[in-house]
Amino acid sequence: MAPTRWGFCSAGKISHDFLVALKTLPPEDHQAVAIASRELSRAQKYAQTHDIGKAYGSYAELARDPDVEVVHVGVIHPFHLPSTLLFIQAGKHVLCEKPMGMNAAEVKAMVRAAQEKGVFLMEGVWSRFFPASEKLRSVLRQGTVGEVMVVHADFGGPQLTIPRCIEKELGGGGLLDIGIYCVQFACMVFEGEKPESIVASGFLHDTGVDKTGSIILNFSGGRQAALTYTMTTRLPNTASVSGTKGIIQIPGFFWCPVQLVVNGKSEDFPLPPPSHQLHYSNSTGLRYEAEHVRQCLLQGLKESPVMSHADSELLHSIMDEVRRQLGLSYAQDQT
Repeated sequence: MAPTRWGFCSAGKISHDFLVALKTLPPEDHQAVAIASRELSRAQKYAQTHDIGKAYGSYAELARDPDVEVVHVGVIHPFHLPSTLLFIQAGKHVLCEKPMGMNAAEVKAMVRAAQEKGVFLMEGVWSRFFPASEKLRSVLRQGTVGEVMVVHADFGGPQLTIPRCIEKELGGGGLLDIGIYCVQFACMVFEGEKPESIVASGFLHDTGVDKTGSIILNFSGGRQAALTYTMTTRLPNTASVSGTKGIIQIPGFFWCPVQLVVNGKSEDFPLPPPSHQLHYSNSTGLRYEAEHVRQCLLQGLKESPVMSHADSELLHSIMDEVRRQLGLSYAQDQT
């Protein structure tokens, strides 16, 4: 079988980490063939660092490259929609970083375009593909902890000095950057079920984006998810799933988990070491997402069974309602 041929839209931090993660997979399965940046010199630097054959100074050139099979879109949030649509129209498969869109309407537009063009599209919620996450879903299916009644997740770190995180026109805000991980975790555990009600409370930064938020998702049968995120300080960054017969705990970095504790019994899921320094924690774990995309493409799938189009639409519809309650809107919400 031929290798999956990756193109990279953006020479940013997440692209670097994804490329490092790709190197932990067999080269006969995955190849980075091209990278594009709005600054050609930046693309050329990344190409040299990561042994990529072609570097482009525009995304349009990447879209026209016949060697590129699937594009990893790693630009900042507001540019996910135009970039993804560019590659879809060029007939490329797309793995778009989270959040796929600035809102649910953008997600629906991308899904519609991918379906019309007949290409694969997935939101890069990498958390779902870690072996620890697969084990968690398996434990839930087996009924080991009984019926899930309460889900908890928190994600916090000091990010108020990072322009990308606080500037509204750059798609800043805690929910779209880190709170999304808490929401997607609850959605995964409750298997894509729509909550009956959503309650959100939080605080906005001087720039108008959200810096802290707590979200309660209420589901039928008295089941609940309690989620907290903040860009002001470090939180425990843990998650738990409590059922009628027991509890599953992720002790730290729940969005990129390497340890799972089921009813007090701990299991480790070590990651391969990186060949270069990483920007984000446990980033070699992006390898699992990359391999999942390959398997979907080999099977001719147009969406992932683990992070489906419906999963992305639900995730973003919940976040739209959270932002409404927090009083946060972006320019993209007016279109």
